[in-house]
Amino acid sequence: MRKILFDEDVPRALARYFPDNIQVSTAQQMGWSGKENGELLRFAAQASFTAVITLDQNMASRQNPDTLPLAVIVLRAPRQNLADYANLVTSHVVDLLAAGVEKRVYRFG
Repeated sequence: MRKILFDEDVPRALARYFPDNIQVSTAQQMGWSGKENGELLRFAAQASFTAVITLDQNMASRQNPDTLPLAVIVLRAPRQNLADYANLVTSHVVDLLAAGVEKRVYRFG
C-alpha cells in the first residue's frame, strides 16, 4: 500500500478521491502541524510515506532536488477549489502513484 501525506494546505476532503490502496494522512493527523518544509519532508520519509502532496508552489523550490527524501507532488488548480484539485488527482496523481514515483518534484496544474 502506498502512503501519501497531505501538507497542511491541502483540503482534507481531497482524500476521498484516492483509491483504497493509497493511504492518505495529513500533517495535522501525524502531529506535524507547523513543521518547516524540510523538516516535514524528513519526518514523512522516516515514516515511510511515498510522497507529500502540497499546494505550496514554493515548497519544492526551497529544497535541494538532489537530496529530496521522497517525492513531492505540487498541485496548482485554476480556481483553487476542491473540484479542480480532485480533477488533478483523478486525472494525474493517482496514475503517477500507481506507476511509481521517484524522489523528485512533480507539478500538476
